[in-house]
Amino acid sequence: MVDFGLTEEQREIQAWVRTFVERELMPLENEVLRRERAGAQPGLTADEVRDLRALARKSDFWGVQTPVEYGGMGLDSVTAALIEIELGRTFLSFKFGGEADNILYHANDDQRQRYLLPTISGERRSCFAITEPGAGSDAKAIRTRAVKDGGDWVINGEKTFITGGNEADFAMVFAVTDPERGADGGVTCFLVDRDAGWTSEPIDTMGERRPASLVFEDVRVPEANILGELGGGFKLAMQWIGKGRFLLPANALGGCERLLSMAIDYAKTRHTFGAPIAERQAIQWMIADSQTEIEALRLLVLHAAWQVDQGRDSRHAQSIAKLYGGVKANEIVDRVMQIHGGMGYTRELPIERWYRDLRLLRIFEGTDEIQRRTIARDLLKGHVKVGQTLR
Repeated sequence: MVDFGLTEEQREIQAWVRTFVERELMPLENEVLRRERAGAQPGLTADEVRDLRALARKSDFWGVQTPVEYGGMGLDSVTAALIEIELGRTFLSFKFGGEADNILYHANDDQRQRYLLPTISGERRSCFAITEPGAGSDAKAIRTRAVKDGGDWVINGEKTFITGGNEADFAMVFAVTDPERGADGGVTCFLVDRDAGWTSEPIDTMGERRPASLVFEDVRVPEANILGELGGGFKLAMQWIGKGRFLLPANALGGCERLLSMAIDYAKTRHTFGAPIAERQAIQWMIADSQTEIEALRLLVLHAAWQVDQGRDSRHAQSIAKLYGGVKANEIVDRVMQIHGGMGYTRELPIERWYRDLRLLRIFEGTDEIQRRTIARDLLKGHVKVGQTLR
């Protein structure tokens, strides 16, 4: 039996997040746009994020997928996807507090006290540092080296496009420790404090995100700061990358819902040649196509999340959801801008902001081309059979 209904708990959580977004986040949008037009740093300020998280925590909304034993809500992936959809209904980038990168749970007892628990509580901030100037989609091509020197490892290299790298006080750095073995047991993950000597510089982009370039010059790290096992870094990296790829198109889905609603409202009130443009077939088809794609994306996202909850290998489903979501979200925001005409192109409305932000979805955490490669490879090698998605 296939059941497309939500549980009562899921409906309550979904409603709570939607109310939070509408009451607390959306009222800040105009001020954020005003600040951005004035040249201020994009998005919410650190103080605004802190206050919003504190407000949510008063309602026990903390650590959406953090295990209960660590003080989180321990919610399933489908519910997490529903939450991300609601958060996507505003262009403001916001995450509830109480989270830590999934691979940090591989920390030993000492590392838990120094890194994992302080990250969950919000006292510390981490970043995932694997991408390099010459190693983006091909993570196996990393060149950052870590050489053993007594009881320490000395790291040299550069990382780029690191999300949160400017704000982090420690980084999960992936470095080659055995060049001969490479990704097959020769890459190790190190927990590296900023005060160990690495530096960061922001990279300006066309959207809100300002990733960082990290530089490591003879940065010494004690043996005790190896996360997981020596040589086990590449497996950890793949676990991090695949932790929840479905959440990216889920967030875009929420944005598309809001954008389409804006287009419908505008089409009803904007008149040309004596009639609202909602009566024009060209506009109607753009609205119809967008709604069809939104509903298809919803099923792809929730199915991928369901597979995660079922303990299945969900990488294929997540690649499909991310590929489809990235392509269609960009098409939808383009249609919405077209419907709004000149007003959509201005910075008075959030459409052009979404236009810039959604373009990133086709690049980061696995480009469209990498998703297509994964999907095709799975089919050609027989890992996935055509027509057996639900089996």
